[in-house]
Amino acid sequence: MKLVLLIVLAWIAVPVLVSCARYSSPNYSWSNAPRQSSGLAPDPKVYREAVVQIYNARAFAWRGIFATHPWIVVKRADADTYKRYEVVGWGSGSKLRTDYATVDGLWYGSTPSLLVDVRGPEAEALIDQIESAVASYPFKDEYVTWPGPNSNTFLAHVAREVPELSLDIPASAIGKDYRPWYQPAGFAPSGTGLQVSLLGLLGATVAAEEGVEINLLGLSFGVDLLRPALRLPAIGRLGLPEDVSRSTRS
Repeated sequence: MKLVLLIVLAWIAVPVLVSCARYSSPNYSWSNAPRQSSGLAPDPKVYREAVVQIYNARAFAWRGIFATHPWIVVKRADADTYKRYEVVGWGSGSKLRTDYATVDGLWYGSTPSLLVDVRGPEAEALIDQIESAVASYPFKDEYVTWPGPNSNTFLAHVAREVPELSLDIPASAIGKDYRPWYQPAGFAPSGTGLQVSLLGLLGATVAAEEGVEINLLGLSFGVDLLRPALRLPAIGRLGLPEDVSRSTRS
């Protein structure tokens, strides 16, 4: 039993310590942090097909040691602009924001990566479902950094409502496992398995996309079985990388 506890503690503590060691304080404040385009979104005036993309970036400053911030981007066929959806923790009123920032921009200095990139007719078919899921998000007026509901709770909600995305949210996304006390069990965010969670503080997920994952005090760790890798808090994963191209269809 002691050995099991030591392994669990190491599985949590070592990735957090590694993330701490990697951290360097930015030489800018949040108000003048770089927000320019990362170049990941195709120019809508050139690429006329529909696009669905989901972005993920480290949170600003020291928060990025532990947490990430996601957002969703959609463009219909022949549209000249994108729509961007996300949840942020500041400001009065609804925390759900539309077109808050540059579509594929750096998140206060952090370069984003793509979790999903779907293009063409299949993307067009997803957009109505995504926008319906965005509108039905139940915590629009709430934001709690830890353990949720927060921006990753929002992404998990959309993913459950649109299982065609087969979205595997990284283990480093604190808040993705938040579930209200009156709904402690249900589908995993990817829609490919099941999840049990007590307010995002204690729980487990078993699913084809997520693998086997344990959540302890908001920190998630486990094993990805389809694409062998360790799922780690603060870091995300160690092993075979996620294959974003499996979600890139045209």
